[in-house]
Amino acid sequence: MKAKLSIKLILGALAMVLVTVSAQAQQKEKVSLMLNWYLYSEHAPFFLGKERGYFDAEGIDLDIQEGRGSGPTIQAVAAKTIPFGYADVGTMIKVAAKGAPVKTIGVALQKSPMSVMGLSERNIKKPEDIKGKIIAVTPGDSMSQIFPLFLKKTGLKESDFSTVAGDGQTKLNAVINGQADLLLGYLMDQNIKIQDATKKPVTVIPFADYGVNMIVSGIITHKDLLRDKPDLVRRFMRASTRAFEDAEKSPEAAVDAMLKANAKSGVRDSLIVGLKLTTPLYHTAETAKLRPFRVSPNDMTESFTLLVDYGGLDKSAGRAEDYYSNDYLP
Repeated sequence: MKAKLSIKLILGALAMVLVTVSAQAQQKEKVSLMLNWYLYSEHAPFFLGKERGYFDAEGIDLDIQEGRGSGPTIQAVAAKTIPFGYADVGTMIKVAAKGAPVKTIGVALQKSPMSVMGLSERNIKKPEDIKGKIIAVTPGDSMSQIFPLFLKKTGLKESDFSTVAGDGQTKLNAVINGQADLLLGYLMDQNIKIQDATKKPVTVIPFADYGVNMIVSGIITHKDLLRDKPDLVRRFMRASTRAFEDAEKSPEAAVDAMLKANAKSGVRDSLIVGLKLTTPLYHTAETAKLRPFRVSPNDMTESFTLLVDYGGLDKSAGRAEDYYSNDYLP
């Protein structure tokens, strides 16, 4: 009799657990994040957060989608096609200044990785060496948006060189196959891919070395979402913050999580090198002791001023604080 009673109690308890788990699963909200580009090392923390259940714990069923440049990602968020985007903040400011109802809610890369790069055998070591060369670019991506600042800072003109346009892979192939001398890329991504493909050294000319040390990638959303679902935004940023903190401590685990989700993300060793080059960009001197995504007002103002002075942003665009908020961070 006691045995039958125990079995009934156990079955009853299991049924309650299943009901609870089912209810929790139903409570999770499907949320999409569109990245700024095809998968590479910078994106690995989001996959780590998803694998470790940080988004699940916040009631979020996260769908991570590849992007095709910051411009298209920002447009998707502005059109409410996607609730969250991971995109270049400078590009977002320029789009928002023209009326797009979007805002930055966390800045991941607070130091700029944007660079001009090419095979070292081309003997291009400084901006002056770019004259007469061919640069591969992707129209609409963050680097093509910010490149004019680099040109103005270095005294170059667009007539000093020629360009070829294409998507990410086309741009890489152009340099690898010798159809272009250089490309616009991130110092923890394309240079590694070029080296992997050619087995030759690559020279990188960072924008930051010539006064274009802007904040870069961040998470953006629609202003309506901030008004209508502020709790969702806070939960999303709480999970993202934990994910990026873990990636700083365990870049290998972050890369493995991304490769597990998409085996074609890249070569493991190269991705780990890339992420280790990325995590130091999470903080500036002013945010060194803060958790990821919390940007300094001074750093934001400096980037905003660069956009006004060199990036074609109208002086009537307002102030830096009009375009970002730290209020949704843990």
